[in-house]
Amino acid sequence: MTDAALRAPARFERPGILAFLLWVAALALLAASLRGVGFSVGTFVEGLPAMGRFAANLFPPSTERLGPMLAALAETFMMAVAGTAIGAALSLPLAVLAARRLSPHRVMELATRGLISLFRTVPDLIWALFFVVTVGLGPFAGTLALIVDTIGFCGRFFAEAMEEADRGPQEALAALGAGRGAIVVSAVIPAAAPAMIGTSLFSLEKATRSSVVLGLVGAGGIGMELEVAISFFNYPEAASIILAIFVLVLAVEQASQALRRRIIA
Repeated sequence: MTDAALRAPARFERPGILAFLLWVAALALLAASLRGVGFSVGTFVEGLPAMGRFAANLFPPSTERLGPMLAALAETFMMAVAGTAIGAALSLPLAVLAARRLSPHRVMELATRGLISLFRTVPDLIWALFFVVTVGLGPFAGTLALIVDTIGFCGRFFAEAMEEADRGPQEALAALGAGRGAIVVSAVIPAAAPAMIGTSLFSLEKATRSSVVLGLVGAGGIGMELEVAISFFNYPEAASIILAIFVLVLAVEQASQALRRRIIA
């Protein structure tokens, strides 16, 4: 065996001039970003005692208002379920219009993609503030915000799943004279259904976490309870709320993973 065959392969290829300049630019951007945000390990270490004192004030958690907290937690979950279900349902026709091979016109495709991008780009907290002004405080405003946020999330991935669906059945139906609607219902949606269901479950997880934050601006749910507890420095009650939120999010994530495994299998 020759020496060339015994020589270990190079771990990294030598970068070209352009790749080297891009790496330098990326590192320079990272350094500028760290400096711009005032990132400091020393400052963080100095603040650890304050973090410890705050954490000590959280324990032991309080169970004095366990009933109202559980009711608010249930309201948070209902907001997530309703927002995800309605948002995913509305995403389906929008995804058809946004899919490159299914949209009836290029202008319609671009307009729908732009609408979905708008829903996805604007933070759900801003949508919550908008709907609080529109319909008032409470879970309805939070649910509307979650619907819009879900459309932005699901609409994009639904459209991609439809574009990646097997074209064989679609072409066979088209050859038999089936219309666009029949092809979508009979071939595209069944093929994309597993991916869309998985996306909807991810969206439910996302909505459960988001619904907690929406409560901080008056959009219902347990976030409002958390805001009140922290505002009045009732840290033991805040600890109970945080633990309840953790249990809810963990339960939703575990149930979602189990359902996705069954769908993939």
